[in-house]
Amino acid sequence: MAQFINSKETLVTEAIDGMLCTAGGRLARLDGFPHIKVVVRDDWNRSGVALVSGGGSGHEPAHVGYVGKGMLTAAVCGDVFASPSVDAVLAGILAVSGPAGCLLIVKNYTGDRLNFGLAAERARAYGIKVSMVIVDDDIALPDLPQARGVAGTLFVHKIAGALAEAGADLETVTAAARRVIEKMASLGMSLDTCTVPGSPKEDRIAPGKAELGLGIHGESGVELVDFTTARDAMGLVLERLKAHSGTGPKVALLNNLGSATPLEMAVLSKELAQAGVIDDIRYLVGPAPMMTSLDMRGFSVSLLPADKEELALLQTPVEIRDWPGCQPIGQPTVVPIPDGLTPIKPIPSEDAGMNAFLTRCCDVFIKAETELNALDAQSGDGDTGSTLAGAARALKASIPRLPLADATQLYRAIGLELSQTMGGSSGVLLAIFFSAAGDAASSGMGHVDALKAGLERVQEVGGARPGDRTMIDALAPALEALPQGLAAAARAAREGADRTATITRARAGRASYVSGERLRGHNDPGAEAVARLFEHLAVTGQA
Repeated sequence: MAQFINSKETLVTEAIDGMLCTAGGRLARLDGFPHIKVVVRDDWNRSGVALVSGGGSGHEPAHVGYVGKGMLTAAVCGDVFASPSVDAVLAGILAVSGPAGCLLIVKNYTGDRLNFGLAAERARAYGIKVSMVIVDDDIALPDLPQARGVAGTLFVHKIAGALAEAGADLETVTAAARRVIEKMASLGMSLDTCTVPGSPKEDRIAPGKAELGLGIHGESGVELVDFTTARDAMGLVLERLKAHSGTGPKVALLNNLGSATPLEMAVLSKELAQAGVIDDIRYLVGPAPMMTSLDMRGFSVSLLPADKEELALLQTPVEIRDWPGCQPIGQPTVVPIPDGLTPIKPIPSEDAGMNAFLTRCCDVFIKAETELNALDAQSGDGDTGSTLAGAARALKASIPRLPLADATQLYRAIGLELSQTMGGSSGVLLAIFFSAAGDAASSGMGHVDALKAGLERVQEVGGARPGDRTMIDALAPALEALPQGLAAAARAAREGADRTATITRARAGRASYVSGERLRGHNDPGAEAVARLFEHLAVTGQA
């Protein structure tokens, strides 16, 4: 897979310099590239306890992103997923340690333990006071004698860092770090593996599956599970964490493992806040990419039952851009919408035939969702099917509340419903279409003429005309042919939709930004949706 790198050999050193270039002068590095890759606080005077952490690269922003006042004093970086050398760790210790000593915070991997451990011994030979704590928060493999260290490491960085910044001695900082490690637990889930620079991507997670309990170095998870929704995914992770969650108020750390989008992480935050699986989760760190695994499309949850002192230390402000803060978890606050925008609820009326007709129309768009999305991916952003299907589901659910027996009010009610439930320009245009049709019907026009009036208003407001490669290319000829019957309207709609495949220059909509070669041979998805609707109505004989 193509990546924005120059070479895998220089990736880490170039990335470190890139981070230093944008750190605002807070950070510096030791002059040891490429073998010694150590980032240190630029304002450090060795007056207090130094905190040194690190490990393989590929977990950014960890660990360089947490070097700064109130967290780490130095980060020692290895190559991607590779422990730094003993000399590199020793260089970091010697660079920042003063009379107060140094605490090494080490994730529980063999390479890190050995290299940091030997460096600590060598530093002690220099007369430096060094303590070391091993983070083992991963609960994915309960039978493993030594659990892995994952995103919970950040709890240790923050709490130990705040204590050290406040002037606590090495024994106090070390003891606090060990208490945190003893109490916390973490578990991750991913829909895809990471991509190691210079290596082929491993495709071991089948569609419809997720990997539970995977490591942060691309290691396989403890099991493959069925994936359905964000709610089920979060529920499963929390259920596994429940036995390890301890008692009392808890802080959750919601970590993006690399390439989950902000939208996805926001949904996962909502599910975490409202799941109710684990009692008393009161605070949240994140959601944010904090301890990543390159581009892994997954998340992890770390839980810490925190006492008042630990909570205060977690909430102590720091001038570190990659630490997202620790905030109380609440529920959404809802305030009334402004006067004049409160939805006007029409008076419902029954009409069994119209009920069945609207239901059939909605079902056409719901059934075509995937195919219309695929078609839209050729000329837009791949969401036409989802936009129409979402609106159709909402309209279908609202049918019992509609004035089915009054055509004028029904058109207006459908327009209002679409304006509230259908996103994008399509929603606005269809809302205008049905509202204008309702106005026309109120003046005595029949259905066909009312719909034509709605189309005229859409063209007036939206600016599109037949030939511009929009839904109008199918809708306009269908309405013209409708007086000759549904079969004629369906043929006209189909011919109009198919004609859009030959139009290589769109003059409206997102397709107007797409090259002609991308458009050639593909029907406009909006026109295709209209054609499918009329074809369905022609087959069922409903109008």
